[in-house]
Amino acid sequence: MVKICCIGAGYVGGPTMAVIALKCPSIEVAVVDISKSRIAAWNSDQLPIYEPGLDDVVKQCRGKNLFFSSDVEKHVYEADIVFVSVNTPTKTQGLGAGKAADLTYWESAARMIADVSKSDKIVVEKSTVPVKTAEAIEKILTHNSKGIKFQILSNPEFLAEGTAIKDLFNPDRVLIGGRETPEGEKAIQALKSVYAQWVPEERILTTNLWSAELSKLAANAFLAQRISSVNAMSALCEATGADVTQVSFAVGTDTRIGPKFLNASVGFGGSCFQKDILNLVYICECNGLPEVAEYWKQVIKINDYQKSRFVNRVVSSMFNTVATKKIGILGFAFKKDTGDTRETPAIDVCKGLLGDKALLSIYDPQVTEDQIQRDLWMNKFDWDHPIHLQPTSPTTEKKVSVVWDAYEAAKDADGVCILTEWDEFKNLDYQRIYDNMRKPAFVFDGRNVVNANKLRAIGFIVYSIGKPLDAWLKDMPAIA
Repeated sequence: MVKICCIGAGYVGGPTMAVIALKCPSIEVAVVDISKSRIAAWNSDQLPIYEPGLDDVVKQCRGKNLFFSSDVEKHVYEADIVFVSVNTPTKTQGLGAGKAADLTYWESAARMIADVSKSDKIVVEKSTVPVKTAEAIEKILTHNSKGIKFQILSNPEFLAEGTAIKDLFNPDRVLIGGRETPEGEKAIQALKSVYAQWVPEERILTTNLWSAELSKLAANAFLAQRISSVNAMSALCEATGADVTQVSFAVGTDTRIGPKFLNASVGFGGSCFQKDILNLVYICECNGLPEVAEYWKQVIKINDYQKSRFVNRVVSSMFNTVATKKIGILGFAFKKDTGDTRETPAIDVCKGLLGDKALLSIYDPQVTEDQIQRDLWMNKFDWDHPIHLQPTSPTTEKKVSVVWDAYEAAKDADGVCILTEWDEFKNLDYQRIYDNMRKPAFVFDGRNVVNANKLRAIGFIVYSIGKPLDAWLKDMPAIA
């Protein structure tokens, strides 16, 4: 029986291994992590991450051919194929601070694999890593190998949170990069045969190591670039009276462009986009390509601009101050159908409003109070370290309350900000919300989920990203 071990029981490792176990009953899959609390959660009825469909997959396989364990060394020792899916945070100090990936966890995983291995192994990069990481890992393994042979493969994940299980069942492509040697080809075929049990052969692409590593960074950079492009247009739409929804629909009907990732919003978030672009910028700078680095930097600059523009719009609309005013925040996750808050635009928007002394009442159907308080307290990039190595919050943010439903968040508020496009926010009783708010009552829709005209008929002053402005908002222009 082929044995697979995955180091790292996070958003990538957990779902990916669960689906491999489901689709390949003849393979034994172990997911290992040094965090005992995380492993305990994977072995419980309350999984540590929310992802539609994940519960069912885990319950079908757990205890049969899918195991979650904190005995990392035992399972690595027994495995034929070891996936490494550990955190690769952005460095906060030293060489490349603020851009380069910190490979501390990767390196310690590689050294541990070399230490405990007594048989040849295929080691698979699953985390998003900078180009040439495989080469560095290969050197660590080779210099500590004691005669054991390791083959390194790059197998980047292309999952979208909220649809990860669907993406794993029916991927656009599976990418496997390896050395162009007989041993490398053999390793590629071994991993290919795992995926081929449910993925059509033509969707399994094989490349050299560097192409596979760079393809992941490039894919995320292209997606983020589309969002920043439409968000840049949204600012122009507001200035000219155009409607960004109409503009993006017209643009998206061009088959060369297509309609996906053209929704204007308060900004992109998630664990990968910003981190991968910063990584790309650093790699370009290191390779003497400052113009290319500068080009990709603009994608992040527009994203930051969009978030600060939103905060400025809120403050300027409400008589240029939100001090001691209650603002209801609807949604904190970076997008709907996930509880993930990593790099969510809600963090910067909330911090911006708190900086102006607002009182926030936050509701999100999937994010815990503890997580929200931590996110508002932590420094940039802290989130990307394993949870037991993250700083603990000394106090909760006193100007923030986390509540159990949207109506409570909006009660007695001066304004409401919609920051995540949860479906339930489309169907709220906005008349009830209006009746319980202070007047004038404002709605700032950062995801274009509400029908602005219906809300205006109720009496709200509405700001929707990239849409023609209310007369009220025109009289009070946002200061960028």
